[in-house]
Amino acid sequence: MLSLKRDPMFKVRAIAGVFALFAAGAGAGIFDVALPAGIAFRHENSPTPRKHLIEAMGGGVALLDYNNDGLLDIFFVNSGQITATQQTNTFARANERYWNRLYRQNRDGSYTDVTTAAGLSNAGDGNYGMGAATADYDNDGFPDLYVTSYGHNILYHNNGNGTFTDVTSKAGVATSGWSVSAGFFDYDNDGKLDLFVTRYMEWDFAHSKSCGTSPRFYCSPAEFPAVSNVLFRNNGNGTFEDVSTRTGIAAKKGKALGVAFADYDADGFPDIVVANDGMEQLLFHNDAGKTFTERGLEAGIALTDDGKRISGMGVDFRDFDNDGDPDIVITDLARQNYALYRNDGHGLFSYRSMQTGITALTNLNSGWGIGFVDFDNDGWKDLFAAQSHVMDNVEGLDASLHYLEPPLLALNHVGRFERAESGTTVASAGRGAAFGDMDNDGWMDVVMTVLGGKPQIFHNRKGNGHWLTLKLRGTRSNRDGQGAIISAGTRHEIATTAGSYVSANDPRVHFGLGSDTKADIEILWPSGTKQKLNAVAADQILTVTEPEAR
Repeated sequence: MLSLKRDPMFKVRAIAGVFALFAAGAGAGIFDVALPAGIAFRHENSPTPRKHLIEAMGGGVALLDYNNDGLLDIFFVNSGQITATQQTNTFARANERYWNRLYRQNRDGSYTDVTTAAGLSNAGDGNYGMGAATADYDNDGFPDLYVTSYGHNILYHNNGNGTFTDVTSKAGVATSGWSVSAGFFDYDNDGKLDLFVTRYMEWDFAHSKSCGTSPRFYCSPAEFPAVSNVLFRNNGNGTFEDVSTRTGIAAKKGKALGVAFADYDADGFPDIVVANDGMEQLLFHNDAGKTFTERGLEAGIALTDDGKRISGMGVDFRDFDNDGDPDIVITDLARQNYALYRNDGHGLFSYRSMQTGITALTNLNSGWGIGFVDFDNDGWKDLFAAQSHVMDNVEGLDASLHYLEPPLLALNHVGRFERAESGTTVASAGRGAAFGDMDNDGWMDVVMTVLGGKPQIFHNRKGNGHWLTLKLRGTRSNRDGQGAIISAGTRHEIATTAGSYVSANDPRVHFGLGSDTKADIEILWPSGTKQKLNAVAADQILTVTEPEAR
């Protein structure tokens, strides 16, 4: 797989990276946290004394350049109204208070609410909103939007004129029940992006439960039946086919929350990792674009190193240690430690939370959206996690735990993570987290949603490291090149908007280059085309077009 084999100079470069890191004084004050002018969104989850579990789970966000002006815009997913006597799927979504919101970024860094003008003001009264996924599913050059819900999901087609059209019925991707996260990927490498949707559990108001008496609290997912996830194959004519059963996805039921994609065994086909709540974590191996085989247990990612299940919520699937193989990180509840699984090659992973410092950083924390992102541009992917316990009264059950928590920022010091200042000490109910370069300065930012509150935007202050951002344009592959595997010297990335929790990321591929002022780039496109670019200058956003077939 290109130059993604183990690097014999890894240790030498790692030691050099440590000295460069400390010389630059990395780790102090990476983010400023503030809401830019024009953003007035507030997430509405409507908590009730009955402790319906859906009240605790929403809050998605997507970063997308919907009008192709070169600036990332922000789409927030709202949830809806729930009453104490709720029995039916009515959530007052026609009320502006419960709308999803699209904010267009302006040239001065402010934002304008374009929800109504874009045709996104009506989310449907039968939907309690959860998350979002983005991709150009029809290869027309404009990013489309998929919104998940408890109720039914919505696919919005981008018309290319600043508006969207609800094409859910035509496309056949509504689903039913309780969907949470979703992501687009090309599982059969035919140049058309397919869609994977996680579903949490079989649940409705008639069978809702609250646990405990004094106090009441949200029940464990163990109280509800498991359900299968959904895979839609893109037919290329604006419609999708539900291939969940035919591909083997439906054969494995779970309680799925987050999802991410990467080719973990370098066989040329993208695989799927699913964060499962209170059950074994799932790893669907892609069998040559035809079927999937669930291999979580044999690959070593189903359980912790001592054989325990975790409450998997958010997930990312990227190479944190610069060895060329995508690794897995999964957030979970306090006292479980966020799970980091290192890809050891040959289709196997090992649990490395303690060795990488994750255990010490997260033992008393509960996490949701998460991402491996190089925030200080030193060439090593750092870690950001939105944090908060599920139970809003957890202090009454365990005084050592907290419902509201500040987010986690941990810098990667050559494969070991150490806590850094996140820019805020304010505790909140963090949920979704989307990662991208909001102002095109080469330094990655974060948009974090807050359950029942205003979002937080973490603006990167910038440092001294060099960087390179690639905007891929597929020809034989899907137009955005999602699924492409890219190396920039010793750093490796995959092009994807998926990962985290109920959120969608900047589709562009970002590399921190440290002190390097140029980099040799190698791209393995989903079509199998290999492309090399030599001595590419750092500190630029570069559009790269896939070579036409010879």
